[in-house]
Amino acid sequence: MTSAVERTDELVREYLMYRGFTSALRQMDMEIKADKDKGFRVDKIIEQLQHFVQSFDLIGLRDYWSYLDKRFFSRLEDVYRPTVNKLRTSLFRYYLVYTVQSNRTEKTQEFFQKQALELQGQSEWRDWFVLPFIKDPEQNQTFSTYFTRQWADTFLVSLHNFLSVLFQFLLSFDREVQRNVAIFEENEMLRQMVFALQADQTRLRKEEEHLHHRLPSYVQNMDRLADTELDLISSQRNSNLATQSRGGFFSLLSQNKRTTAKTPVVAGSSPTQASVSSGRRDPAVSQTSKLKDPVPSSKESKSVLSSPGTNEPISAPLRQRRLQDHEKERKELLSKPSIQTTDKRVDSIDGEIHVDGNSEQVDMMSKQTRGCGEGGGRTGSNEQPFIKLSQEEYAEHHSSIMHCRVDCSGRRVASLDVDGVIKVWSFNPLMQTKATIMSKSPLLSLEWASKPDRLLLLGSGVGTVRLYDTEAKKNLCEMAIDDIHPRILSLAWSPSGTSFVCSAAAHSPRSSDNMSGLGPAQGRLLLWDTKTVKQQLQFSLVPEPVAINCTAFNHNGNLLVTGAADGIIRLFDMQRYESVMSWKAHEGEVYSVEFSYDENTVFSIGEDGKFIQWNIHRSGVKQSEYVLPSDATGPFILSGYSGYKQVQVPRGRLFAFDSEGNYVLTCSSNGGVIYKEKGLENIMALGGHKAPVVTVDWCTALDCGTCLTASMDGKIKLSTLLAQKSC
Repeated sequence: MTSAVERTDELVREYLMYRGFTSALRQMDMEIKADKDKGFRVDKIIEQLQHFVQSFDLIGLRDYWSYLDKRFFSRLEDVYRPTVNKLRTSLFRYYLVYTVQSNRTEKTQEFFQKQALELQGQSEWRDWFVLPFIKDPEQNQTFSTYFTRQWADTFLVSLHNFLSVLFQFLLSFDREVQRNVAIFEENEMLRQMVFALQADQTRLRKEEEHLHHRLPSYVQNMDRLADTELDLISSQRNSNLATQSRGGFFSLLSQNKRTTAKTPVVAGSSPTQASVSSGRRDPAVSQTSKLKDPVPSSKESKSVLSSPGTNEPISAPLRQRRLQDHEKERKELLSKPSIQTTDKRVDSIDGEIHVDGNSEQVDMMSKQTRGCGEGGGRTGSNEQPFIKLSQEEYAEHHSSIMHCRVDCSGRRVASLDVDGVIKVWSFNPLMQTKATIMSKSPLLSLEWASKPDRLLLLGSGVGTVRLYDTEAKKNLCEMAIDDIHPRILSLAWSPSGTSFVCSAAAHSPRSSDNMSGLGPAQGRLLLWDTKTVKQQLQFSLVPEPVAINCTAFNHNGNLLVTGAADGIIRLFDMQRYESVMSWKAHEGEVYSVEFSYDENTVFSIGEDGKFIQWNIHRSGVKQSEYVLPSDATGPFILSGYSGYKQVQVPRGRLFAFDSEGNYVLTCSSNGGVIYKEKGLENIMALGGHKAPVVTVDWCTALDCGTCLTASMDGKIKLSTLLAQKSC
């Protein structure tokens, strides 16, 4: 890694010199000198640490080690944490020994003054607090070892070897990650190919069944006969054509013609009902029809056949011409299954089957011809981005859903209802409940951990956050947040896996009768360390401490966006733990907020019913703004018998993007609705619900995406979509 970085720097420097970009070259040299990674050169990092020690820069030494810890050491497994702590302790002891050897007693005392709160609880530093008060510490039995040259050299060599092995490990780790990603992408590509083949087979089968349903019986059976069979049937002119078995072509033809002519079609009935009623006559009626229909003699049957629907004879050339016309019509129907062609063919065979132009079959065929796949789509457009392969239902909840989230791997789903019941379940390959969590205290929020993905954060309404292991089915720990702000409204786990953000709020001043507000509730935004399970810091919320309703990280956890009850969106820099910008986004509360796919913009939905895209490089600048239907933004209302009415304020995610950020899924009164992100064009409605959908999620771990829509009746629908470019 070191040689590759150096070689790349040399190539860039040569390129800048060749192009004459002297100012860029100077800037590059300045940034390389200030580079904390030192080009991944271990000797340069050791040199920088020694420089801080020799210049008695305790703050610089501490900050640089913290940078190395966040940049490199945090990516190691927990088993290496004791080694990192020992090296840090030895580094500070190395600094203290150097201050004593340099007769800088004030620096020694300064060290203990600044580090006392951190070190006083550590047993390995218990004896070192007397160091400033010992006259000759190098002769003391406790400290004599650390004042030898051998100990200093051993420490520096150990630190050098540890960093060298660390960089090699990270390089191999990156290669392993890339290999795993390549394998995963290959598997998903094969999976998508399988789904595409299955979808094509299903579509072809449905088109074939639909076409055969629309065609008359003699045209359906015509494609089963070869040319030689047609010639053979044409040459057979015996006298018993009217009473032959149904397997013969002309027997079926003549029988269908006579049946149509003799059986009246009731006005308003469909052609299918007419054919069924004519084909299922009782024996008495059938016998009467046979007696009424004249049977041609054997001589006549050799030269002529009864004309379909009449008793007039038909000659052999005319019969052959009609056979050719029927074959031509069959080919045209099979090759042009459009609605216009179908209507023409229905009109042309109107003498055979009476079809009403406003019948249900014509309407159904028009819809199927305009649509593409089961999912439906935009009327009059051939471009259909998704095919809905299936829609399954999870019905283990008995009350309205508040949250429904898929984990990072796309294997498990966690859903929370208003009764405080949490279901952890899987849907691939079979829908199966893995765990059920019952809570005595009310639960308001949940979030999956990023590392490891089996852990689940649960926020309550009594000021506690629980960490639950879904595989072991037990609570790992419970954290007390705040008694003054007991409502845990939102949880967000950092993609790095080392921390999570918790939004705690006081009781809302809203009136439960008319939902009119007396002002936004107060709240706190806290950062918790997942390794020590302790609160790391509290974010500053300007202009006032307000309840944060929703939070979201970007892909690497360097940025955090929040939406608050005062309608303000705040963007935080997670490296400096401070707000970099904030702006008034909505009139009323911000319900849901997410980063865009390229992370240059932020999307939000607010109480004012608007879906807005914001530019994060220019504070408060809108990229786009759309007004969503009221059933997509809430409050959600479910009415019932005897004036029953249930109102639910949005809690979970109100929108979710697909894997490429081109399409967005929102709520509606009877299912999810997918829009195209650019222009917010309605693409398709998933449907399937009988109650308002209150939260959605889109599983992007697989190319063949799964949309989750959860409603107020406790039902969760999983719609499996197959992405395609065109029909």
